[in-house]
Amino acid sequence: MKGKVVVITGASSGIGRALAYEFSGKGSKVVLGARNHDNLKKVADDINLQGGEAVYCVTDVSNENDCKTLILTGVEKYGRIDILINNAGISMRAMFNDLKLDVLKQLMDINFWGTVYCTKHALPFLLETKGVVVGVSSIAGLKGLPGRTGYSASKFAMNGFMETLRIENLKTGLHVLMAFPGFTASNIRNTALAADGSMQGESPRDEEKMMTAEEVATHIYKAVVKRKNRIILTTQGKLTFWINKFLPNWLDKQVYKQMAKEPDSPFK
Repeated sequence: MKGKVVVITGASSGIGRALAYEFSGKGSKVVLGARNHDNLKKVADDINLQGGEAVYCVTDVSNENDCKTLILTGVEKYGRIDILINNAGISMRAMFNDLKLDVLKQLMDINFWGTVYCTKHALPFLLETKGVVVGVSSIAGLKGLPGRTGYSASKFAMNGFMETLRIENLKTGLHVLMAFPGFTASNIRNTALAADGSMQGESPRDEEKMMTAEEVATHIYKAVVKRKNRIILTTQGKLTFWINKFLPNWLDKQVYKQMAKEPDSPFK
């Protein structure tokens, strides 16, 4: 990855921030996008102070022009794009019956359309370099999670888009990787939306028992190097994937019971 130009969305915190340090630490030039200017600048400045190469662009991935500007920032600065990591995302926690529809739309705009916009504008440059497109999904994109209708829907949509993109480009040299982290210690649950669109503000899960963002970033880095098509992280995630193939109805009940144990669960 030395010298490769890597565009990362959602790079101001969590998995995106960890990816920025992971790739820059291996000699890659990173182009960082996120909505939070101050945090984004801190990450880029820190990487540059450590001897890496980083440039940033404040980016709301639900805005197509922002996505285009982010990609062109990388091209103008470094002359090419080798890897695009679609990591920006937002979660939610509410029963669909109680959910305002504009909350679900907001999740689709960020999680799904953000991936589509960035990939569309990066694709011509990635085809030139026979580069890599990464989608950071979730176990919620392999099995629907109660109380997360919008989140699961957006991640399932991302999976379908990325899988089709891979098949369309079997003969172009483009590599498409889907990463499915399990529950990860990051701020995505703190910023998750409630039924009315307000931020949840506090994680309902024990963060100390989860995989760290740095561990997820390391797995994604290795998968990019090895040009894998898919990685499913955590034992829980792998079990969910395989059990769902053979015992989906039984798994439905187990998922319901597990998610109902969360503090202040919207269902019991």
